[in-house]
Amino acid sequence: MADVATRKAASSRLPPEVNRILYVRNLPFKITAEELYDIFGKYGAVYQIRIGDRRDTRGTAFVVYEDIYDAKAAVDHLSGFNVGGRYLVVLYYQPAKFERRQDAEDKQKELEELRRQVKVKKAAIAAADGQQE
Repeated sequence: MADVATRKAASSRLPPEVNRILYVRNLPFKITAEELYDIFGKYGAVYQIRIGDRRDTRGTAFVVYEDIYDAKAAVDHLSGFNVGGRYLVVLYYQPAKFERRQDAEDKQKELEELRRQVKVKKAAIAAADGQQE
């Protein structure tokens, strides 16, 4: 019962970025979901773990806890934890930040495509000018 009272008192002091979903970076590429459950399960009930399997997401994972306080404990204790010779970076998942990053990547791709199109047009114009002379 004291644990519940302590948690309720602490809830008014949780920073706004605290979240049940954690984003973990710098994982060894060969780590398994079972190993992550062993590591993160020490701090509370884990609802789900998603490990990045594409080339651009390898070494990352999302860990979803049942309770926000368990997630906070995991961030407090596992940031900088050494796993397989690598130090974990454990952050709270912030969807707005991920959306901004994705938007920036999309805009960069669009800009590269436009630059490629301009280059092709310039080459076509130069070739047309060369034929007229």
